[in-house]
Amino acid sequence: MSEVIRRLAVTSGEPAGIGPDLCLRLAERDWSDALVVLCDRTLLEARAAQIAAPVSIQIYDPASRPAPSRAGVLTVCHVPVAVPVVSGKLDVRNAEYVIHLLDRAIAGCRTGEFAAMVTAPLHKGVINDAGRPFTGHTEYLAEQTATPRVVMMLAGDTAHGPLRVALATTHLALADVPAAITADELMAVLRILDADLRDKFGIVEPRVLVAGLNPHAGESGHMGCEEIDTIAPVLERLRAEGMRLIGPLPADTLFTPRVLPQGDAVLAMYHDQGLAPLKYATFGQGINITLGLPIIRTSVDHGTALDLAGLSIDDPSAADAGSLFAAVALASQLAERSGV
Repeated sequence: MSEVIRRLAVTSGEPAGIGPDLCLRLAERDWSDALVVLCDRTLLEARAAQIAAPVSIQIYDPASRPAPSRAGVLTVCHVPVAVPVVSGKLDVRNAEYVIHLLDRAIAGCRTGEFAAMVTAPLHKGVINDAGRPFTGHTEYLAEQTATPRVVMMLAGDTAHGPLRVALATTHLALADVPAAITADELMAVLRILDADLRDKFGIVEPRVLVAGLNPHAGESGHMGCEEIDTIAPVLERLRAEGMRLIGPLPADTLFTPRVLPQGDAVLAMYHDQGLAPLKYATFGQGINITLGLPIIRTSVDHGTALDLAGLSIDDPSAADAGSLFAAVALASQLAERSGV
């Protein structure tokens, strides 16, 4: 029986940032899947010359039979930019191009053309400046796939083993977080997290460490009552359904070698509570995964790094492609496990 070769779509993100540079570096090694980079061909050719990346670019043919990607060659699905790109210089005229990359990848995943999509970083600010309200990849993917609730989870390997951190809220101002943590929302997030840890990561009985919202998890109501009024009752209800939930735990001691091994994932209440310790431990090798979608999506754990765009691959300051490599590898594993 022949091995299944899957196509993975890789969106190159903000054209003035490091996304194109990182995508070019995918050609530094062989891959067991057929990687298809969504980008403007001329942009990639110019950036390859700029960073001294020895890459041969071939145009993607959807009718061709998928074959493993080989070192030295990059398969590109050409999506034209609106105006020429200057490394490190944002241009609102190319904001819609970034959206087109996402739409093409989403459409391909929905039809089965692609088994998964991997996203290089985009710049939310320039998209909003172009007049298009945009909160982030996670929210846009949910909207475009008509998914009522998704969960952002970042993961990476640490000296103490794998670390997975999901978020109860994502890109919200800190002042808006408490009101967003309702019983219904928290239950929805935990159910999605539990289901995808089972189905996509193959963990039979996932254990989730749940952080409190307030310092010391509220300290019995002396530093806030969200733990007593909302978080603890939700955990009790879901435990009765069979979920293995530990908490609410003080976040300042949750991310320690003594506590972390007790769980397979952490649920943090807000963005920086969970991602600050994760990125400290895994930055440059971490992966962003959107849970709850009808498609598989992984991403890098960093931003566009405009100041690093266009640096030669021999420059010690050049962007590290480790996170993109890890995101592609995980997308492949999730697709295989899901039978896509």
